[in-house]
Amino acid sequence: VQLQASGGGAVQAGGSLRLSCTNSGRTFRRYVVGWFRQAPGKEREFVAAIQWSSAYTSYADSVNGRFTISKDTAENTVYLQMNSLKPEDTAVYYCTADSTLIRSSWSMPAAYDYWGQGTQVTVSS
Repeated sequence: VQLQASGGGAVQAGGSLRLSCTNSGRTFRRYVVGWFRQAPGKEREFVAAIQWSSAYTSYADSVNGRFTISKDTAENTVYLQMNSLKPEDTAVYYCTADSTLIRSSWSMPAAYDYWGQGTQVTVSS
């Protein structure tokens, strides 16, 4: 599994960005794919996750209603659509995947085996 995250950038508050996570190693078919973020001086925190086979999703309370995680089967890609961005969303965003997670562990970074490189998201006020 080789994850590649892209789509970060700099936007003003209220703006939108769409992050992409692709897997160049194999299909996501049996995986849970998650997004985490880490701001300077803070711990890595859960943002959202999707189970590829069922499309079941989970969100952190801080992004629920503003962010949407989705999949494109043909492109073997997971997207994170981020709307109504706030300065506190500024962080490096990481995509991650694992094939053995139970739902109760989706928000735990230590539960994931595979991580992509991060992509910077900067939201200015």
